[in-house]
Amino acid sequence: MSKSVLRRIANALDRMAPAPLDAPDFAAAPAFVWHTDPDRLEPVQQVNRVDLSLLVGVNRARDTLLENTVQFAGGLPANNALLWGARGMGKSSLVKAIHGALYPKHEQLKIVEVQREDLPSIGRCLALLRGRSERFIMFCDDLSFGHDDAHYKSLKAVLDGGIEGRPENVVLYATSNRRHLMPRDMIENERSTAISPSEAVEEKVSLSDRFGLWLGFHPCDQDEYLAMIRGYCDAYGVEITDETLRAEAIEWQATRGSRSGRVAWQYFIDLAGRQGVRI
Repeated sequence: MSKSVLRRIANALDRMAPAPLDAPDFAAAPAFVWHTDPDRLEPVQQVNRVDLSLLVGVNRARDTLLENTVQFAGGLPANNALLWGARGMGKSSLVKAIHGALYPKHEQLKIVEVQREDLPSIGRCLALLRGRSERFIMFCDDLSFGHDDAHYKSLKAVLDGGIEGRPENVVLYATSNRRHLMPRDMIENERSTAISPSEAVEEKVSLSDRFGLWLGFHPCDQDEYLAMIRGYCDAYGVEITDETLRAEAIEWQATRGSRSGRVAWQYFIDLAGRQGVRI
């Protein structure tokens, strides 16, 4: 094949290749959402979050994650964190609340949300963040992997970073209902059918081991549930007696069949709406 033909092929491939992504104006917003097709970081001016002081019953997880994030915001080493456990107990709320608490003093601290289904593109997102002066919390909510799901391999680009290593200015915070990020029946099935049972699940189970911090969230008791609602009422100026709050809140959680921070917030929204209080 002649050099001229090879040159034309190379030129055609250059035209087909997507242009390099331009980094967004990171000073324009405190938060960004990673989108694909086309790749872009969409700025978010107003993050949906609650004040850190309103998160009740998660003191140990709050203090540990806050200390880790303060270190990271100050340019010091910090661990990736997996927040796992009961539904509705404030895992994602805690990540966003901590960022909100620190951002006024650390404007270089940004949060970038990545959807689980976009994990295969994570390397391209990291390329935009690597080497920047800002510090980035990469946030992946409700992370889990099912049968024949290879997305977990892409996550290693953040946790281990391959040959380049994880960018020094990026830390990953993920939430999951599962400590090992995969269903227990899937673990047991692979162990029972594989030639080498111990190796069959090692790659997937060990993914959670790559998080330096494991922070567990457990169902709240009734006193914590009521304290959450009272905190919301005090913060937003909703007046209600303790007796009425207790009776209504317990009835509300009984109809939902569960008791959690999410259920407490849903009752409070109903209460505020009935009293004509805007949130």
